[in-house]
Amino acid sequence: MTEEVILRVKDLRTYFKTDEGTVKAVDGVSFDLHKGETLGIVGESGSGKSVTNLSIINMIPSPPGKIVGGEVLFMDADLLAMPANKIREIRGNKISMIFQDPMTSLNPFLRISTQMTETIILHQGLGKDEAKAKAIEMLKLAGIPAPEKRIDQYPHQFSGGMRQRVMIAMSLSCNPEILIADEPTSALDVTIQAQILDLMKDLTARLGTAVILITHSLGVVAGMCDTLCVMYAGRVVERGATDAVFADPKHPYTQGLIKSVPRLDVASGNRLSSIRGQPPNVIDLPDCCPFYPRCDKAMDICKRKYPAVSRFDDGRSVACWLYSEEKLP
Repeated sequence: MTEEVILRVKDLRTYFKTDEGTVKAVDGVSFDLHKGETLGIVGESGSGKSVTNLSIINMIPSPPGKIVGGEVLFMDADLLAMPANKIREIRGNKISMIFQDPMTSLNPFLRISTQMTETIILHQGLGKDEAKAKAIEMLKLAGIPAPEKRIDQYPHQFSGGMRQRVMIAMSLSCNPEILIADEPTSALDVTIQAQILDLMKDLTARLGTAVILITHSLGVVAGMCDTLCVMYAGRVVERGATDAVFADPKHPYTQGLIKSVPRLDVASGNRLSSIRGQPPNVIDLPDCCPFYPRCDKAMDICKRKYPAVSRFDDGRSVACWLYSEEKLP
């Protein structure tokens, strides 16, 4: 990881209009991604992790969704202000994405060779034979045996783990600056998950690719990520170096997430810790701390106003009234 900021997200807001009201799926998200860095984004289902990253590459379906505010600066160019033809030149080329389910990401009617070479030909300008050779090379790097034969097979002829390897090979085939991985191991068993994560870590380190890793697994974050963003109800509630967040979580929600992870140093038979209640309905959410109904440390101010972001000497930022310098009424 270097000090060079390759992606800067500023006050990103993505809303969805529904018959029941406005869903504020992403409501003021900001973070920086440095060259070569692996940034983890964690939170419960519905916290806005996937929508944040679909917004970054401008892939929000409209209607009903709309990016209503913010900036996404990639190498100082605002992706949200780019015309459609320019953003298509970046998607799959400079910024690639691995989706959750590889079976639905791959076209079942097309051979792997067709799907991989299309991207390489489009973005790198290679001929058909050169593109196929490049695709075979990437499949080999991704650990797929006999890539010369398997490249002409269909997705259903691959196991779930192998399909995910194909997706990784495809996403890295154009040597992207940024790889967005949206829960890339959620549909795989534990043994295959470890193999896929090791593969991603090795290939992105070799290519110098920065990674945004979306996951609900804190175990994955601990082993993969340099920096961590914790999201809740469409906002980042805590951000900092992964080691620092795990060693001393500041936000009550982060504390609850970490406490809920099973520990090997605790006697068996003890009841697992959990966060009481359910994530909030983000339709027309009032401007207060959305975590207060589930928080054991909630104060009256939490029910009336959303806290400003507090910053610490170690670079950590936390949105919680417990650390706010603003005078509490």
